[in-house]
Amino acid sequence: MTPVHNLRQVAGRVLMVGLEGPSVTALERSWLRLIKPSGVILFRRNIETPEQVIDLLRETTSIVGRPLLRAVDMEGGLVDRLRGIFGAMPSPADVYGTRNPDLYHHHGILIGRAAHMMGFNACFAPVLDLALPEAKEVLGSRVISARPSDVVHYASAFLTGLAKQEIYACGKHFPGLGGGTLDSHMHLPEIRRTWDQLWNEDMVPYRELAHLLPMVMVAHASYPLVDQFRFPASISEYWISRILRKRIGYKGLVISDNMEMGGVLSQRSIGDAAVKAIAAGTDMIEICKDPALVIEAFEGILRQAEFSPTFAKQLRFSHRRLEDWKERHVIIQTQLLRHPNPARVEKLRAEIAHFREICS
Repeated sequence: MTPVHNLRQVAGRVLMVGLEGPSVTALERSWLRLIKPSGVILFRRNIETPEQVIDLLRETTSIVGRPLLRAVDMEGGLVDRLRGIFGAMPSPADVYGTRNPDLYHHHGILIGRAAHMMGFNACFAPVLDLALPEAKEVLGSRVISARPSDVVHYASAFLTGLAKQEIYACGKHFPGLGGGTLDSHMHLPEIRRTWDQLWNEDMVPYRELAHLLPMVMVAHASYPLVDQFRFPASISEYWISRILRKRIGYKGLVISDNMEMGGVLSQRSIGDAAVKAIAAGTDMIEICKDPALVIEAFEGILRQAEFSPTFAKQLRFSHRRLEDWKERHVIIQTQLLRHPNPARVEKLRAEIAHFREICS
């Protein structure tokens, strides 16, 4: 890995950013050149046709001038960013409802094939939260069971299928949103579960699947019966460094949930939240749309690094871990961005439709 000594470069490289629409605007071109993030994530607003998606990812990569982590949220069901191209993908709950491990595996394969065909190399799935009564209205079909062993069973097969398609998975949302009654997109859930409940239930999927998870996303939720400071886990040194890294022993990449969400912005500014997340041990900060918030987070990280040698050291450590991770995962470096054959797109669309019928 080539050493990077410029704090401005390092502050940009710990960011994963979203774009406003289906093409790169002049403003986005300017700040992408300035910040040079390590990742980009696309949403439904960015996705129209296979050719357009490939061109968007290709241009973004060209502007930044280095290989990117190119991510998409693809769980199936409620969270299905490629629905407009391939048709509706069954939800995790529908797939798990078949009680057929071969179909859990095939779910990962189909999502992986769809993501790979569109030029992505990372998929923010599976959801590892428990299907507890408290979060039924919030999480819906994104979760499959209240039993940790069921979640492990489904997710291990799904992860194997996804990996076969050269797509890196991200388990979410550590340490667990199953006990929350509020949607972290708008509010900060206060999850009143004890340490024993969280360790022996919510965190079991992370403990059992750590070796299969290239990435873990941390939740915007507080756990007041465990952490007296009531910080969102996404900016908590206790949850990220002490529990996920040290106690569980997780060695992969730690990514924040979208820092634009109310679960964290209701508590502090995005600049402060980004600084707190890096200080807590996060490797990559996700900001999904607003360029003003991207710039504010970048400037907040850079300003704190210039002011605090201790923070600058932690920032460089997060950056080094991110770069080492990217070098180990060679797909990030080598995957080519090519327009897919229309016949292959139609074939996959038909396979997904057939899979949907099986799971319904």
